[in-house]
Amino acid sequence: MSEKEFVDGLLVKPPISGAPDFIKCQISIKRKDLGNWLRGKEDDWINVDVKVSKKGKWYAEVNNWKPKAKGEASQQAAAPAPQPEIPDDDIPF
Repeated sequence: MSEKEFVDGLLVKPPISGAPDFIKCQISIKRKDLGNWLRGKEDDWINVDVKVSKKGKWYAEVNNWKPKAKGEASQQAAAPAPQPEIPDDDIPF
């Protein structure tokens, strides 16, 4: 498991009391801090998960999940699992 990465300059808070149901959270952006953080990234897309800590504090964590490379998945799929031999007399048709 990789180390957690947080988004500098992005603060997540629960909705204020009495907010409509369609408001799921509040996000505050500190423009300078977020801009500096984004300039340090090379990916075109940055995925962020909004989470709640055990103590109830909301936060934004970078989701760094990446799919396995095609070579890794195809190597495992290239060798099919052996099939058991079924005698012809066991087939009902």
